[in-house]
Amino acid sequence: MVTIIPIDTPTLGDRSYVAHDGEVALVVDPQRDIDRVLDVVHEAGVRITHVFETHIHNDYVTGGLALAKVTGAAYHVNADDQVSYDRVPVRDGDVVEVSPALRVRVIATPGHTYTHLSYALEADGEQVGVFSGGSLLFGSTGRPDLLGPEHTHALVHHQYHSANRLAAELPEQAQVLPTHGFGSFCSATQSEATSSTIGQEKRTNPALTQAEQEWVDELLAALDTWPAYYAHMAPANAAGPDAADLSAPATADKDELRRRLEAGEWLVDLRSRTAFAAGHVRGTFNFGIDGQLATYLGWLIPWGTPVTLLGETPEQVAEAQRELARIGLDRPAAAATGSPEQWTDDRLGSFRTATFADLAQVRHHREVAMVDVRRTPEWDEAHIDGAVSLPLHELLDRLDEVPDGEVWVHCAAGYRASIAASVLARVGHHVVAVDDSFDEQAAPAGLPVVATARPLTVGS
Repeated sequence: MVTIIPIDTPTLGDRSYVAHDGEVALVVDPQRDIDRVLDVVHEAGVRITHVFETHIHNDYVTGGLALAKVTGAAYHVNADDQVSYDRVPVRDGDVVEVSPALRVRVIATPGHTYTHLSYALEADGEQVGVFSGGSLLFGSTGRPDLLGPEHTHALVHHQYHSANRLAAELPEQAQVLPTHGFGSFCSATQSEATSSTIGQEKRTNPALTQAEQEWVDELLAALDTWPAYYAHMAPANAAGPDAADLSAPATADKDELRRRLEAGEWLVDLRSRTAFAAGHVRGTFNFGIDGQLATYLGWLIPWGTPVTLLGETPEQVAEAQRELARIGLDRPAAAATGSPEQWTDDRLGSFRTATFADLAQVRHHREVAMVDVRRTPEWDEAHIDGAVSLPLHELLDRLDEVPDGEVWVHCAAGYRASIAASVLARVGHHVVAVDDSFDEQAAPAGLPVVATARPLTVGS
């Protein structure tokens, strides 16, 4: 009998897996903070003997090598991957005997990368699942464009054939166990599913139900941009990263925080967007610990800029430090906890938060600028007529396009709007952050929401 335990990283949209037979365990695609894996196997009372990577990851720094070193496990990586560390090279068709009860068959599934592998898991002679990494996902596949446009055409066709190979070679009851697809930008499209089987995917996944060219055309048309920090992940993973250093950063006092601000470093306030808007140290950025902190901080920050974390509690700082270590932002320059009054003697900054109904009411009385920081596909689907589209990930490079005067900034739900508001307030704009649901509230509030040059009515 085999037990499969997923380890979710919802802020990055990924899963790692532990599979064990009650005595020995294998691990697939572990994240950088390997203490989570060690806790799982300790609780299960098993030992790790094998670690597998489906591919050289683009969206996080792996913990695979570090985990193998700590546990003495064999570290299985594609023989064709160019890496600078020792590993057990594996290729298509190889079979790894994990224990008398557990076997892993290596299946080449190029598409997300050229050297992507999937791992079919056999327990007591039964094919129980496949660790599909960034190949076959729930209702989708991994995106084929992360290696650059010159490779996308070849990879998207590889991806189609890889997904269909898995569907052809595995029984319908086999579990599909992907690494991506839970909000990760490595997924071509998103699904709400939390589990699936080969049979279910054969009935519902477009990669398995559509003709090849039809699927290719639709998938490529759906692709959007990806976080800028992805450019640093594959080189880090090929180099063989160490485990995350999660020891507490040094504590900074008011004078040090001021010096760091004046030096152009990033001071990141981890509090909620409501708390930040009510009062914050001027010049700081708001990346709340309650959202996709690592994704958006990693996307916006000039790589290599020192980061100081400001949190209400040491636990907030520790959580943020863990999140950032997963994408290679390893050691915060410093940290401070408490409240903004404890971080500066200067007058605090603040800005108003509001709803879409508030925006609609204000527009009856005066002209205000509206900045929409959602990504372009979101804007294309529906936006407020008269708003300016400045996607959050482009904002720092397009500050000269921000309108003068009072600026109302919004996103889909409020998290990105608060980040953008902190950026705009830092450079002196009079900003109002809309903390509200665009899809549910903008049109009902009476705002002129349009899509493809067509007005939307309530309920459309």
